[in-house]
Amino acid sequence: MPENAAEVTAAGIARLAGVGRAAVSNWRRRHSDFPQPVGGTETSPSFALGEVEQWLRDQGKIAEVPLRERVWQEVSGDPAGAASALIRTGCALLLVHERPTVWLELAAASDVRFAELLPAALEDILTARLGERADRPVHTPGARELRSRVPLLRAAAELAADLGARQAFEFLLGRYLDANPRQYTLTPPEAASLMTALAGATVEGVSVLDPAAGTGTLLRAVPHPAALHAQEAVPEPAALTALRLALHTEAEVRVHAGDTLRADAFPRLAVDAVLCHPPFNERNWGHEELAYDPRWEYGFPARTESELAWVQHALARLRPGGTAVLLMPPAAASRRSGRRIRADLLRRGALRAVVALPAGAAPPYGVPLHLWVLRRPAPGDRPAPELLLVDTAGLAAPGGGRDTLDWSAVHSTVLDAWGAFERQGTVEERRGLCGAVSVIELLDDDVDLAPARHLPPPAAASGTAELALVRERLTDTLRLTHDLVPPAVTAADGAGEAARAPLPGVTVTVGELARAGALVLHAGGTGTGAGTGTSTGTPAPTPVLTEQDVLAGRAPSGALPEGPPEEPVRTREGDVVVPVLGGGAVVRVVDAATAGAALGRNLQLLRPDPAALDPWFLAGFLRGTANNRRASSYASTATRLDVRRLRLPRLPLADQRRYGERFRALAAFEDAVRLAGQLGEQLVRGLHDGLTDGSVDPG
Repeated sequence: MPENAAEVTAAGIARLAGVGRAAVSNWRRRHSDFPQPVGGTETSPSFALGEVEQWLRDQGKIAEVPLRERVWQEVSGDPAGAASALIRTGCALLLVHERPTVWLELAAASDVRFAELLPAALEDILTARLGERADRPVHTPGARELRSRVPLLRAAAELAADLGARQAFEFLLGRYLDANPRQYTLTPPEAASLMTALAGATVEGVSVLDPAAGTGTLLRAVPHPAALHAQEAVPEPAALTALRLALHTEAEVRVHAGDTLRADAFPRLAVDAVLCHPPFNERNWGHEELAYDPRWEYGFPARTESELAWVQHALARLRPGGTAVLLMPPAAASRRSGRRIRADLLRRGALRAVVALPAGAAPPYGVPLHLWVLRRPAPGDRPAPELLLVDTAGLAAPGGGRDTLDWSAVHSTVLDAWGAFERQGTVEERRGLCGAVSVIELLDDDVDLAPARHLPPPAAASGTAELALVRERLTDTLRLTHDLVPPAVTAADGAGEAARAPLPGVTVTVGELARAGALVLHAGGTGTGAGTGTSTGTPAPTPVLTEQDVLAGRAPSGALPEGPPEEPVRTREGDVVVPVLGGGAVVRVVDAATAGAALGRNLQLLRPDPAALDPWFLAGFLRGTANNRRASSYASTATRLDVRRLRLPRLPLADQRRYGERFRALAAFEDAVRLAGQLGEQLVRGLHDGLTDGSVDPG
């Protein structure tokens, strides 16, 4: 194997061939000519990418590796690490994007000569777009470093010819972030878009700073900037941010690596807007060494109030009249240790609005985060007499998560309230949603700024009329549930009390059915756009059937990820969808309303041949508890279902349909019971709220 050749894990091989990891394990056991491991560990070996590709072609298991997949495997298998390879690839893509003629001239040379000529061209473009070498986080790679990566760089340029350099980098960055979910806290693009609009950064020609840039999602949401400035403590994401922004915009881009609070890279900067998703609950933020820092204009933050240090840093980097929007933990609005700073922010008119987002809007997803909108007072400005409070927590679907969040409703609610408040200095109160609260009223002993503490609660279930409709729907659903109750249970012919298998003893696995062509297996892999891009404005977005949708029995609620399109697996009527994580026996047959949705992650789709298999028969037997237990594997933190090991009896199609009709009736009964539970909960909650707020008469 050539030195420094790209390596690939078993999971990568499975992705290349479009199979599950269990299939790769079977190939290793059954085929003596399968490539031997070249690295990794005994439990997680790695293989030479080139050898694996050749073996797959020789076996007829893959006609040709898709270009984007090959480039990603080269990046992820780089001996120096995926981040290093992605940074070097980004440098090359920037040259392709900015100076395509120069790239073509260099690429015409041999690999050795190409590696020798490329550093000078990269240094030139990096200096032009990101500043001098000493001031940027992206260092120019040398010829020796590039020599082993020439095939990767050529392949990346080829991918850029298909997708565009910008989209090629977004695709690779998205894959990298998906593969390393615990290393980065990603701001979802919908939250970034809302923050950008609140900061007024959607107008052309603004200068914007993100002092805790991560991978640059917030700044990438700015549509027409004049200048983008960023700082990130960790060098690798700082370099990725610099390349991402340089590819995204023609504006001036300046990115620095370093601790913002301890070593501010922009001490004399004054920008139009600051966008920031700071780290939360940091104790070691520099409390001891920064006691006399001039940024603490509104008070020296306590050790436990790192977020208020970020707030004051943002204000210090604004021009007079500039706006900052920070994503904050809800505790920052009410902790007693921060009440003096909050009070001074209010008295001097620096804090203009606090917006409570629904849980699931941004990580950590289980916490309903806040947005703080701040404005640096200009000389002579009179402090605003009121603070805008907005609470969008009620816009989340009951029991839903981030995949069910109605972002359009959140955006319109927040921006309508902020627009009116900006124009008039106040806003008409909407119960449970928004209102302008007197600053004097807020300046009590606690200075608690949580919107839910000050806004009047919403009317119970939108009023008594709505409660009456809920009660009527519940009555109808309970009546339907009664009609759908399964008939009395009778033993199968010849099946005594001790009988365990009244069905024919001959069974077949899903894997065997797939090999025989009776069904086709597809694995879901479509994400939901978790912070790797901004909205593309597609007029008719494809919904994604998520794992949570299947478990909850609801309509597809996910969205396709941003970046270059990967053709998803789309559902058809009669498909059978199975979640593979969690160990629960849940199966769903796709109906006409769900058909056409993209298949989400952690789902397996079984597409039966209707001439051989009845879908409801298949779904019913796959759901059997004992069947699931036999086909599940157990790790320390999760249970995973191997769908190929699930079994079902061999029966003629007519008998399958007889079972299928019974399983279909059970599914209808289950849906009715689930709906009755939801309506009952809604009615009880509405009556409780109505009785406690006086909108419902107890008599």
